Amino acid sequence: MFVEIHPISPEPRKIKQAADVLRDGGIIIYPTDTVYGLGCDIFNHKAVEMVCKIRHLDPDRAMLSLICKDLSQVSEYAWQIDNEIFRMLKKNLPGPFTFILRSGNSVPKLFKNRKRTIGIRIPNNKIALALVEELGRPILSASLKIDREDDDFDEYFTDPLDFKEHFEHNTDLIIGGGMGGQIPSTLVDCSNDEIEIIRQGAGELVR
Repeated sequence: MFVEIHPISPEPRKIKQAADVLRDGGIIIYPTDTVYGLGCDIFNHKAVEMVCKIRHLDPDRAMLSLICKDLSQVSEYAWQIDNEIFRMLKKNLPGPFTFILRSGNSVPKLFKNRKRTIGIRIPNNKIALALVEELGRPILSASLKIDREDDDFDEYFTDPLDFKEHFEHNTDLIIGGGMGGQIPSTLVDCSNDEIEIIRQGAGELVR
């Protein structure tokens, strides 16, 4: 199923439709402020496994990310965030960043990788934030890369209409919310003593 949602003024009826798909264990493709993502309800074990299968990810090794609506929700799923990191999150979010934090007790077991870390995103995208708000809990975020074995760089799908050709058979809803980007989020590791930029992406970190 394909549905277009207005990127500036998301239609509540369509947002509820998408959230209902997530509640029912469905898998969606949705826009963020960087690249399009593949997502599901973080508490649906089978759906999370299917997302990992589609993206060729090993749940035990991959760092799966959560899309959250605000910092209050982040604090529910991350381990105790110290004041320095909290201030940095507040300066940079919503925005094109994925922050690696130590996972808290509320994180589903499948997300607890060997390093006990999770990726946290609050994208500056009204559709993504409206989805999380309507669902009432975070959604899984896995970027939609184009699989090319011989390429040295990552390439992403940008046109929602292309998703129908490649993913319609193994997803339940594709959201068209404008053209996507080619630059992923900036990846910032906050799980150790030193804050480290692992991948420079779309965001310029303000400390």
